[in-house]
Amino acid sequence: QVQPVESGGGLVQPGGSLRLSCAASGFTLDDFNIGWFRQAPGKEREGVSCLTTSDDTTEYANSVKGRFTISRDNARNTVYLQMSRVKPEDTAIYYCAASYGYRCTLKTYHYAYWGQGTPVTVSS
Repeated sequence: QVQPVESGGGLVQPGGSLRLSCAASGFTLDDFNIGWFRQAPGKEREGVSCLTTSDDTTEYANSVKGRFTISRDNARNTVYLQMSRVKPEDTAIYYCAASYGYRCTLKTYHYAYWGQGTPVTVSS
């Protein structure tokens, strides 16, 4: 069963850093592209970053470009989202998702498999 599993969320102060993990359960990273999404209270789910695993190309939403970094560890079969210089507006539940396809996208409808989410709160 293809199941992304997120972890690493928590409370972080503005300007701080946090690393989220997405463990690939039931599949290997090479078989799927991976995306990170977030959903703040009262808002729609939005794409944050994604990784095309065939060539390690990445994509970022403008709101996080230069602050967040997506990467992977093949030995651990895990994708990470390194969050730096976080802002209160980064507060949301963060989801990891897996998709088929030639290239990853930041569109939710491209992703067939979703994790349960991990909450991130940016507050002093």
